[in-house]
Amino acid sequence: MGFILLYALAGVYVERKISAFIQDRLGPNETGPYGLLQTLADVLKLVIKEPIVPQAAHKLLFLMAPALIFVAVFAGFVVVPFAPDILGSNISLGLLFFLGVVAIDIIGLLMAGWAANNKYAFLGSSRAVAQIVSYEIPATTALLVAVLMYGSLNLQEIVASQGIYAGEATYLFGLWDVSHLGGILSWSVVRYPHLLLAFVVYFIASLAECNRAPFDIPEAESELVSGYHVEYSGFNFALVMLAEYAKMLLVSLVAVCVFWGGWNTPLPNIPLPGDFDLNLAAWTSGAPGTVAGNLWGVFWLLIKSLALVGIQMWVRWTYPRLRVDQLMHLCWKVLTPIAFGLFVISGIWKLWEVYAHL
Repeated sequence: MGFILLYALAGVYVERKISAFIQDRLGPNETGPYGLLQTLADVLKLVIKEPIVPQAAHKLLFLMAPALIFVAVFAGFVVVPFAPDILGSNISLGLLFFLGVVAIDIIGLLMAGWAANNKYAFLGSSRAVAQIVSYEIPATTALLVAVLMYGSLNLQEIVASQGIYAGEATYLFGLWDVSHLGGILSWSVVRYPHLLLAFVVYFIASLAECNRAPFDIPEAESELVSGYHVEYSGFNFALVMLAEYAKMLLVSLVAVCVFWGGWNTPLPNIPLPGDFDLNLAAWTSGAPGTVAGNLWGVFWLLIKSLALVGIQMWVRWTYPRLRVDQLMHLCWKVLTPIAFGLFVISGIWKLWEVYAHL
């Protein structure tokens, strides 16, 4: 929880600076050195503001909605393996739990828009629900493309299979055994090239699920003022924004775990002279079960995930907002067919891989 709060503070500041750089302006530069305290000042302002509830709103549901949105997103972090020995729950259906619990935020979004008794808020929440429900299909299918290759829904097992500790042969392109090397050669997007396209599908769909531009139609200021959270102020508004930034990080963590090696190092394993024990030879990222191994694992996972968050911010300030018809066309006629096609390729590839290495 503390990490998410610090990440959100830094994320808001960094996004303001990135947007300023893209638009050729300064960004925050008055409050504190280089504007570093601007986000902290904004948070303080939100915390001390009075939470105003509209007279015509359904008070109970109106106040419950932001908490439900945040809790649904926050619960998803429990199955993310941050290192070989650092994870909340090593359940066998971790990826399924992630997809199920994060989808609960749809209820919170609809609740926020309806309970406010504001037409703009309700239109925004209706758009958000339609958008998220639609894009969950290509996003889920893209993840299943990788699940089919690894035969597991456990995120820790999927990450371990992308390193030198898989306990089984790791084949590059299904042909060359790279079990002794590890590094980037063992990552999903390198071992199975079609998973790179699956990652692109998942990344685009995750932007829509996070209501990030160019899919920020539910929060379109030009026609909806502010979308489903237009009536929120103070701490309730802060919860909604915190959930949005937390979800950006969560979908990036899952993408890294499934497609980009998770906590595994990109550096190849270099054995020490006379050392043929993989557990001792992995000095490039520390052996599992050691303090160094866990620290390096957290470092590599966060570096990759924060890089994806940075790309999400870059995309927001680069591409224009889509129309609703363009949004649905991209989902149902482009991403979904590609995802299903990749799923078929995974099935054929896995069948060939099994028979080729019997």
